[in-house]
Amino acid sequence: MIPLNLPAYPFRLKEQDGKTSIFDALRKRYVALTPEEWVRQHFVAYLINEKDYPAGRMGNEISLLQNGRKRRCDTLIYDAEGRPLVVVEYKAPQVEISQATFDQIVRYNSVLQVRYLMVTNGLSHYCCAVDYEQGRCRFLSDIPAYAEL
Repeated sequence: MIPLNLPAYPFRLKEQDGKTSIFDALRKRYVALTPEEWVRQHFVAYLINEKDYPAGRMGNEISLLQNGRKRRCDTLIYDAEGRPLVVVEYKAPQVEISQATFDQIVRYNSVLQVRYLMVTNGLSHYCCAVDYEQGRCRFLSDIPAYAEL
């Protein structure tokens, strides 16, 4: 896997039948190591270790129902009362972050109604604060610490 624009972390990897898996601490199991999963694991570790996000308030691959169709958001972060606060969308490093990426996360947010949207491909990271009164998103200059949300 290619180096990312995130700190390196000591992940648990295992090989089985010629395939590599990585341990997902949030799901408490090994999952297939894809380029997108490499980004997810780094970004989750970054949020926990560098930005003080409580692991107990985070979930990976969270199901939701959107217009009668089952969808799955990459990571959902909750507030102290258990309400959705942040949704994170990951792309593989070779996938450019585009308007389509933001459109996807906004569709998820039509159901979730979170205050923050994050998008990363491991190289570029974006965070938007959602302003429901104005009907727009405001890009932040950095990924905020959990206490700043």
